[in-house]
Amino acid sequence: MNAIISASELASDLEGGNPPVVLDVRWQLGGPHQRPAYEEAHIPSAVFVDLDAELAGPAGAAGRHPLPDPERFGAAMRAAGVSGDRGVVVYDGGQGWAAARAWWLLRWAGHPSVRVLDGGLAAWGGALESGDVRPPEEGTFEPVPDSVPRLDADGAAALARSGLLLDARAAERYRGDVEPIDRVGGHIPGAVSAPTTENVRDDGRFRTAGELAARFTALGASDAPEVGVYCGSGVSGAHEVLALAVAGIPAALYVGSWSEWSSDASRPVAKGPDPQ
Repeated sequence: MNAIISASELASDLEGGNPPVVLDVRWQLGGPHQRPAYEEAHIPSAVFVDLDAELAGPAGAAGRHPLPDPERFGAAMRAAGVSGDRGVVVYDGGQGWAAARAWWLLRWAGHPSVRVLDGGLAAWGGALESGDVRPPEEGTFEPVPDSVPRLDADGAAALARSGLLLDARAAERYRGDVEPIDRVGGHIPGAVSAPTTENVRDDGRFRTAGELAARFTALGASDAPEVGVYCGSGVSGAHEVLALAVAGIPAALYVGSWSEWSSDASRPVAKGPDPQ
């Protein structure tokens, strides 16, 4: 099953006999809530999912977007119409970060068929509808946590030494030049800078599988026994895990990411450019 789907493929699937459940996961870091934008216009049949309330637990020592409680997450997905035997397509406003978070979380919870709309709503081009959409019936999805690998802080530190740990944040945050959100700037010692923004073209669509494979190979993925990713709080990092999946490279996500790592003053912090 491909990790992404084009707008034309989604339009065709929605006309088919067993259309996918479509989730609108528009979200803006530090910006206004996106439900009003969803109610104004969304892909037909799409159900709105709130990233902060439904795709993450309460912010705290485990980071700004820690894993949600599996039972609460399962209930939210069932309320959105998600079942284990029906495909799911997720999209956001175009950046892809929020949609990738939903994609990763559903995979972590064991859903077998989840895809991200490549380019998001900006790439749709088809008819839109307004108002709130509720699914025709409640779904049956039951989460099976840890169905895909993930990292905690100790695992991320170990992987930075023994494998390849990619930092998906902007390069200036990796270097520690600026830190607009967290307690301290810098990166996990041994991590390699790999900004998520370089995985997509100017229109927000992913680069080809070959281009992404070449990018990650140049960063050391082909030589590493394992690959992991972190970001600020586990959102853009999920997008990098998705890009790696498109390239055919499995990777684990450190969900707590820098927001968890940097909250503990006992953890080491590296600054400066990538040693590579």
